[in-house]
Amino acid sequence: MEAVQARPVTELLECPAAVGLLLNEAARNISFAVGEVVFSQSEGCKGLYLVVSGRFQCQRDQQGARLTLSAARPGKLLELAAVLSDCHHAYTLTAQTAGSMVLLPKEALYKAFQSYPPLRMRLLEELAREVCRAYIACCLSCDVNSRQGTSAA
Repeated sequence: MEAVQARPVTELLECPAAVGLLLNEAARNISFAVGEVVFSQSEGCKGLYLVVSGRFQCQRDQQGARLTLSAARPGKLLELAAVLSDCHHAYTLTAQTAGSMVLLPKEALYKAFQSYPPLRMRLLEELAREVCRAYIACCLSCDVNSRQGTSAA
């Protein structure tokens, strides 16, 4: 499990000074009120989001049902898959409390990737760890559910 633990954002975004300056200048601080939608499912992804304060809820509409996926708290990096694949948001993110985020626009990230390719690789590695953590959580959940089903019989 230690191998798939999330890496600190400072480690993931570590890069040469010129690339760091590019990202710093492009970064936008955004504040949200309770209930405010940060982004909606199927919208084009604007960039990478870092939760600075507050609590946010991830939900996905699928086949007429609304699924609650997870909560995002300070320190959480959001939308790695969407920004790395230049696609749309797979879920809607809503503020559960007042909070703030830093948005690294995808255009600045793509420039940084061109100037410093190891940055893209580190983010891809973090995405792989994210997928692995989700798989492990799913397996643990299935194991618990199967045990509960066995003990109820």
